[in-house]
Amino acid sequence: MKKILITGATGQIGTELTAKLRHLYGSDQVVASNVHIHKDNPIYSTGPFELLNVKDFDQYLSLAESYQVDTIIHLAAFLSATAESKPLEAWDLNMNGLINGLEVARILGCQFFCASSIGSFGPTTPKDKTPQVTIQRPTTMYGINKLTGELLCDYYYDKYKVDTRSLRLPGLISYQALPGGGTTDYAVHIYYEALRQGTYTSYIRENSYMDMMYMPDAINAIIKLLEADSTTLKHRNAYNVSSMSICPEDLKLAIQDHIPDFTLFYEVDPIKQGIADSWPDALDVSAAIEDWGFRPIYDIKAMTQDMLSHLKKK
Repeated sequence: MKKILITGATGQIGTELTAKLRHLYGSDQVVASNVHIHKDNPIYSTGPFELLNVKDFDQYLSLAESYQVDTIIHLAAFLSATAESKPLEAWDLNMNGLINGLEVARILGCQFFCASSIGSFGPTTPKDKTPQVTIQRPTTMYGINKLTGELLCDYYYDKYKVDTRSLRLPGLISYQALPGGGTTDYAVHIYYEALRQGTYTSYIRENSYMDMMYMPDAINAIIKLLEADSTTLKHRNAYNVSSMSICPEDLKLAIQDHIPDFTLFYEVDPIKQGIADSWPDALDVSAAIEDWGFRPIYDIKAMTQDMLSHLKKK
């Protein structure tokens, strides 16, 4: 990677990934972009930023050409809960934005990364130790988008030799940027409310297990995959990755180690719970370990200590 364009760069992943890549490769080498300006986001002051609507192919291509990028990290997308509430808008952004990015990568010969998700699986997928290669029949618009994206990336690699790579990301937990409409967002909000009010009401059932990852592990996984030798990648679109399979009660106990009076209540949202129920409980990540050395650092205790420490400062 020499010159990188990141779309959706002011989102939960993009904010931290932009900062890390600018630290590694130099501020001027990483172009951040988004369809809107969020003035409080730190990426504006640390390197180049451009407005970009990924649904506009000509704008996408022109921006990539003008900066002579050789790597595109495509993160612009609606997340699971938002996509389910706005399915047609989700298809428009998630799929037309993705195909535009792939076409730009094909024309310019760029390496291309996009984020897939555990949402690409469905209720008929094995829920425990979900294999790298298994049945994928998602029942949400978000899941359909992500599975289609995996197939499109494979198509562009097989037909056009575009160096496409992707991860099936689990729920991501971060203290830097708030999530934006995902089913696993509760796992971020619970920390904020534990400090603010000493209580939180979860919209996910107490015993609903889902894969999660602390953002530093996710950022390192994306970079490690992008830097991996192409010849080692057997499942480039996309690898299962996860750090922990947890439920709301697990987070409650981890927080109570630091805030003993913290209380957790439940008002289950049937739409978000339905999405959660269609996803795996725990992924098999052995392919990522074997092919490119995936190694997460944070477990729930280390993540909780770090989250609360940083949020107290904020």
